[in-house]
Amino acid sequence: MSRRKQKLFDLQVNGFAGVDFQSPDLELPQLLHVVEALQRHDTAGILATLITDSIDSLCWKLENFERLRNRDPRIAAVVKGYHLEGPWISCETGYHGAHSRELACDPKAADFLRLYDASGGNLKLVTLAPERRGSEEVVALGAAKGVRIGLGHTNASESDIDRAIQAGATLATHLGNAVPLEMHRHDNVVQRLLARDELIACLIPDGIHLPRFVLQNFYRAKPPGKVFFTTDCMSAAGSPPGVYPLAGYDLEVGEDGVVRLPGDGRFAGSSLTMDRAFRNVLNWLELEEGAAFAQCATAPAAHFGITLEETGN
Repeated sequence: MSRRKQKLFDLQVNGFAGVDFQSPDLELPQLLHVVEALQRHDTAGILATLITDSIDSLCWKLENFERLRNRDPRIAAVVKGYHLEGPWISCETGYHGAHSRELACDPKAADFLRLYDASGGNLKLVTLAPERRGSEEVVALGAAKGVRIGLGHTNASESDIDRAIQAGATLATHLGNAVPLEMHRHDNVVQRLLARDELIACLIPDGIHLPRFVLQNFYRAKPPGKVFFTTDCMSAAGSPPGVYPLAGYDLEVGEDGVVRLPGDGRFAGSSLTMDRAFRNVLNWLELEEGAAFAQCATAPAAHFGITLEETGN
């Protein structure tokens, strides 16, 4: 396999190599450490992902990230933009996942514009629950500014999904996750989102968030070109088992690679790296290398208007 074909892209990275992107106090050496670690795992570009927090705090984190990106071109070359996963998500039990229920809120156009400006115009993806009041306006506003909208942490009805798609939503974030363990066997949001050919399904191929057979079923259910792969990784990715931070929690990650909230069965991101995700996709879905590479690199990058630099040898 050539080095060129290993330059991967990850649209959902909450942290890496012991560094938590949720920290308001990130410094240049930490992000340079992340960039070097990502490159060792054949990852040429990411969307740095911030999870549910107050609008003020999210703005501060985005502004700090932008200061660091602007200080060093090595960071800007890899951190291609930002993914906001929340705070505009469901408060229903099970659907908010590991996010703070107390900080989840309805989207407002003014808040979106504050966050967009704080990102220096580099906000690339927003994940939200379309059933929340005000979501349709924010989806349309984001789409008009070139920000992609993913539906996730949601218990949206079919009509909610219809309105979001009509307003410009294009993705289903980590489909099959951030849902309760028990739901109606047929009429549930996983099935509603999976059935929508208009939406690209973003899937986590770690065998944990989606067991291998579920990954295979979901993949087969989507039309060609309508699946992207991502890690949804946190600071444990690219690191040995141990205790790692995520948004104020200290999470223990064992030999099995599972990341869970302390004293809780809920997943809190993954420890998957994109090179491992690529190998899993190749092996578990029996894809040709070119098809797997497209869905782990060029296709998602292009969806966000990003060109991955090709470096040989």
